[in-house]
Amino acid sequence: MTELWRPFESEHAPVFAAPWEAHAFALVVALQQRGLFEWQEWTAALSEEIAGAKARGEPDHGTEYFQHWLAALESLTVVKGFASISELINKKEEWHSAYLNTPHGKPVELK
Repeated sequence: MTELWRPFESEHAPVFAAPWEAHAFALVVALQQRGLFEWQEWTAALSEEIAGAKARGEPDHGTEYFQHWLAALESLTVVKGFASISELINKKEEWHSAYLNTPHGKPVELK
């Protein structure tokens, strides 16, 4: 059995620190499995995002990995023509608004 990568020091730590990280991970895997991009394209996009963050002087405390993962997915989405930057921005704004207007304990839903 292959051991899952754990972002924290402890072997008892969760594989993902938050549910959104697992969702982002699963989304990349699903898109690749459907043939929307090759793993080499994905690893290049993720590497570029991490290098860019380092070049910008962004902190690296070991907890930013999935933020880079998500940024790389957004970048690859635009490069591959699946969505434009403005579409991604609009969707983020829709999601943020839905989140702010959803009662505590209820699932966030986009209309």
